Amino acid sequence: MALRFLEIVVPEEATGEVLTIIGEAKITNYWITCSCENRSVFKMIVAAGKTETLLDTFEKKYGSLEDFHMVLLPLEASYPTTKDIEEKAGEVSKAEIAEKEKERLRVSRQELYHEVFDSSKLTNTYMVMVVLSALVAAIGLIKDNVAVIIGAMVIAPLLGPNVSLSFATTVGDSSLGRSALKTNLIGILIAFGVSLGLGFFLVIDPGLREIASRTAVSYADIVLALASGIAASLSVTTGAPAVLIGVMVSVALMPPLVVFGLLLGSGNAILAIQALELVAVNMICINLAGVVTFLVQGVRPLNWWEASKAKKATRYAIIIWIILLLCLIALLMFSQ
Repeated sequence: MALRFLEIVVPEEATGEVLTIIGEAKITNYWITCSCENRSVFKMIVAAGKTETLLDTFEKKYGSLEDFHMVLLPLEASYPTTKDIEEKAGEVSKAEIAEKEKERLRVSRQELYHEVFDSSKLTNTYMVMVVLSALVAAIGLIKDNVAVIIGAMVIAPLLGPNVSLSFATTVGDSSLGRSALKTNLIGILIAFGVSLGLGFFLVIDPGLREIASRTAVSYADIVLALASGIAASLSVTTGAPAVLIGVMVSVALMPPLVVFGLLLGSGNAILAIQALELVAVNMICINLAGVVTFLVQGVRPLNWWEASKAKKATRYAIIIWIILLLCLIALLMFSQ
């Protein structure tokens, strides 16, 4: 698991209490510096799986203090390593080994918030990236060129808002959820507008393989979208390369969305509606899988009242996503 560099600033009188917390957490790679303003600065190297518990503990105890501050940074390497320090300290007991194996195999909730907060914002850069992705995808579809379509998916502008929406649902953050939903919908509308305009002015052949393949929903598409949602959430919680996962998510979102706009703009309304069904199925599956993945990984709010609110919001979201998915599956079966 990756390492993190954690620095906390507390009033000098809290030094002993912080040392106790560090000892209980079995953090051996740490040091203390004192500032000139009666504050103590603790610096420690921690496994990423342990950071959430530590951050929550410190926030609960000192969050109301004016002098309290925390900084968490990714750590590429350190010497001596955590393993070297543990080996020098002596044999590790079986209980400690078992405890290490149970550590969360994900980054902290605080890191997740930092990651998804930026990606939930509606920015000029995001809108430009959506336009570029839609343009490249449209060119690839019209030319029936898979390589160009993949190039559009590398841009992956719709990855961030969808992951942010799933995360906001899981932790019950309505403000973050509204921001992510707004960004997601505007991105979809921009991509649709670009492709609709291209479909109106250009000659679109519905028989092209790359276009025709996205005018029918199959059970394989549902599996692909669910897998994309899981992969997207795991990429954020484990620090996997988001660009690579973004390609997978874009497979399920951007090309069928652009096909919908191209066909509607060219007057092929029936085929366009079928492409829209694929977009809807993929969107539902990605968000449903994302919420479930965050839940399985134990992503929860800090306080119990927030946890109760989040549990209710998650339950409603899962029920709604499942009902919508079942309705679309029923429509698929009926149409076949």
